[in-house]
Amino acid sequence: MATDSTIRKLKEAPETGSTMPVLFIGHGSPMNAIEDSEFSRAWAAIAGSLPRPKAVLCVSAHWQTDGTRVTAMEQPRTIYDFHGFPAELYEKHYPAPGSPDLARWTVDALKDSHAELDSGWGLDHGAWAVLSRMYPKAHVPVVQLSLDQRQPPAVHYELGRELGELRKKCVLILGSGNIVHNLREVVWEDTACDWALEFDARMKDLILTRDHKAIIDYPRLGHSASLAVPTAEHYLPLL
Repeated sequence: MATDSTIRKLKEAPETGSTMPVLFIGHGSPMNAIEDSEFSRAWAAIAGSLPRPKAVLCVSAHWQTDGTRVTAMEQPRTIYDFHGFPAELYEKHYPAPGSPDLARWTVDALKDSHAELDSGWGLDHGAWAVLSRMYPKAHVPVVQLSLDQRQPPAVHYELGRELGELRKKCVLILGSGNIVHNLREVVWEDTACDWALEFDARMKDLILTRDHKAIIDYPRLGHSASLAVPTAEHYLPLL
């Protein structure tokens, strides 16, 4: 387990020349935390393919604030920010430690965003439902970064750029949301609407071709974009 002493040493250590990958994961239903599915298996496989991080900085769709905030408690609580699921899901606990040192380091890195430390949040299901599959032993410290609901997509993109120095010191940055997220249009079958498939394919192409301007200006992508992203909170962690 990476203690705060380890994080301090990590921050002060010279860069190795390698950069930790950055992930965006569509977290889907909270049930992925307890059910065997193609998604939960993929998350475990991804973790197994990566270098073991010293810590995780998670940007979840489920923590929106006025201003940017960073969790700074030593033992973040497991937040059950959903309703109507089986009792087994509410009994799931993810006791990963926090890291006040990484939180302070993150605030320092976000010079232009004026981030503040937070002691009242914890780990919401956008974070722990995914991480409990990636690192089930809960041995990797986790810090959450909020979404500033007052800011446009371009500001979130620039915030992501500011976080780059953490990746050079073995911190895994994890965005957790969904590229397509419209619960009013859910089809309860093993299929998807044409507009959802269209927008998902378009975004994949834009990511692979590194057309960041188009990704930031997603409302300009037409009708499929307006249906796929009716509200921004699940899309912004991608930026």
